[in-house]
Amino acid sequence: MTLNIEDLQQIARIEKSKKDGFQHRINVCLAAGCLSCGSGLIKEALEKEVTRRGLDSWCKITGVGCLGLCAEGPLLSLPTSGSYYQGVQVSDVPEILDSLNGSPVARLVCPAETPFFQRQVRIVTENCGRIDPERIEEYIAEDGYAGLYQALTQMTPQEIIDQVSGSGLRGRGGAGYPTGLKWMSMAKAMGSTKFIICNGDEGDPGAFMDRSVLESDPHRVIEGMVIAGYATGANQGFIYVRAEYPLAVKRLRLALSQAERMGMIGNNIFNTSFHFNLQVRLGAGAFVCGEETALIASIEGRMGRPRPRPPFPVEFGLWDHPTMINNVETLANIAPIIRRGSQWFAGIGTEKSKGTKVFALAGKVVNTGLIEIPMGTSLRDIVFAIGGGIPQGGRFKAVQTGGPSGGCIPEQFLDMPVDYDSLAQVGSIMGSGGMIVMDASSCMVDVARFFMEFCMSESCGKCVPCRVGTRQIYDILGKITASRATMAEFTMLEDLCDLIKNTSLCGLGQSAPNPVLTTLKYFRDEYLAHIHDRQCLAGACKKAEEVL
Repeated sequence: MTLNIEDLQQIARIEKSKKDGFQHRINVCLAAGCLSCGSGLIKEALEKEVTRRGLDSWCKITGVGCLGLCAEGPLLSLPTSGSYYQGVQVSDVPEILDSLNGSPVARLVCPAETPFFQRQVRIVTENCGRIDPERIEEYIAEDGYAGLYQALTQMTPQEIIDQVSGSGLRGRGGAGYPTGLKWMSMAKAMGSTKFIICNGDEGDPGAFMDRSVLESDPHRVIEGMVIAGYATGANQGFIYVRAEYPLAVKRLRLALSQAERMGMIGNNIFNTSFHFNLQVRLGAGAFVCGEETALIASIEGRMGRPRPRPPFPVEFGLWDHPTMINNVETLANIAPIIRRGSQWFAGIGTEKSKGTKVFALAGKVVNTGLIEIPMGTSLRDIVFAIGGGIPQGGRFKAVQTGGPSGGCIPEQFLDMPVDYDSLAQVGSIMGSGGMIVMDASSCMVDVARFFMEFCMSESCGKCVPCRVGTRQIYDILGKITASRATMAEFTMLEDLCDLIKNTSLCGLGQSAPNPVLTTLKYFRDEYLAHIHDRQCLAGACKKAEEVL
């Protein structure tokens, strides 16, 4: 099947007409978090009760992707009334249906006007929780694949790259490299065979942004990849996803089969001469495979280990061919930029960090879940307005951004805008978007030790600084938390951080000391209290004799 714009418009009209034909609709979150709380059983119970009451033509039950407020699942939304329900149980189903023409079930309501919802700006996640991710028709009804049609039939590859460059979009995988510049380099790369790779190897502790996007709106990523292929001269793509994301993999594969059936991938897309093939590749869970050269090695069937750069993948990548790698979130921004224009996207965010950023907000915060906010939003607004503050009126202590490669940011920087440059100035990074909030009960030395243990375990072992150095740092941090370290070891800790940061082969080792360096800088008193006073100021660590 090969579609044209009239076909897309007809599919969209039919889908919207179907939705308008129901007086009431109930969207049930079927993302991984809510599914683990039993939302699948709730959807089944709703469908059975609707059928039993003879309401099938009046009330539509739809399984959708992530609604965002993950800690309060299972979640439901009622688009007709604008209500959100949280903590729903199967036993609530009759009461929910009884209330459709009256007042909402008060004990279940999560107010839609709360800052958690109102302070967000949704671009990447605009379809999450609104459409059935397993039906391509619902994606098309929300302007899905309209950007691809526009790109292939109305724009040259250079015009697409100009739009991406003009938008100011930077890579959302962590480094923040200008996306347009990367695409331009790929377009100029010599070779008849080129590859596009979507990096969905999300391994940061507490991070689930890419998983939620792939589970909730897989066609958005596919559309972005096909546009990227056309703009840069690539005809083959791979989506690399960790095997620990079975639901994302299932929905992604289903979306690929639907897109192929409708001619969005394959040969002569939209009756043009452009063809693009796309496949899924599964990772075995090695954190280092988030690094692009290790990821390439994994796709090739080799051990996921990084190699020195240059040459860069855009020159010498997958099977020695030019290869461009973009993050899930980066690619999910492409179709909206093409549809709405670069100036629209550039009008959101800050001078050097444009658009929005998706974060997985977790830790000691009331509202745990997935959020999307404009670049430049302050940490204070994220933690206290959107996040609802610290549970039970606790005291904020720090926030960790960027996962194990990021830094711990103290209270004094709560009014700092969250963008690439501001985070770098305080010793942290944007990373892929993990954001873990800590309160007064957290010992910052122990926090640094936790992240160092992760980096130590995930080191591929190829280079000595990372393989040996992370182990030495971890051991010293263990001695400090047990209150049996010396000042000589404390000095060695600082020297090791500097050594590993400047001599490791890849980003994993180079950024591994960041949590230690930032806690040394902002919470040095906690280190010294463990060493000199043999006590943990947070009361979280046991002394060596207590452990024994």
